[in-house]
Amino acid sequence: MGIKFHLAALKTTTWWEHLIRFVFGGAITVIAGLIAKKYGPSAGGLFLAFPAIFPASATMLERHEREEKEEKGVAPGRRGCDAAALDARGAAMGSIGLMFFAVFVWRLLPNHSAWIIVEAGVLWLVASVALWLLRKYRHRLAGTSWRKNPSKIS
Repeated sequence: MGIKFHLAALKTTTWWEHLIRFVFGGAITVIAGLIAKKYGPSAGGLFLAFPAIFPASATMLERHEREEKEEKGVAPGRRGCDAAALDARGAAMGSIGLMFFAVFVWRLLPNHSAWIIVEAGVLWLVASVALWLLRKYRHRLAGTSWRKNPSKIS
């Protein structure tokens, strides 16, 4: 599966789905602020890094995939769950990239200029793309072919 950008996908969501995402994101931000107030900015920052809209978007993605199949008269099967699982995999890779970002900023910002934020953003992008490529081409790196044992695709 490749990375694709489809503007037409914006038409498949409704205003209330965007509202749900906004509320989830706002709630996570408020909770992170309360944690930061009580336990300090380091603890609050960890919770702020939580992919705030992921819970809402995963359930919506599953529902959209299921409804799309049902409209075409096809039994949806596990397609919605599989799409949400792939979305979760991508969110996990992006979150690992965010950990690189956080450690980089935490260690270097006190003694360097604010340009460290830009450099940390590049590090996040490189780390996330590297993880995606590693996942995509892991069978080549291991010297095996997934075609020999398709049950090991994950």
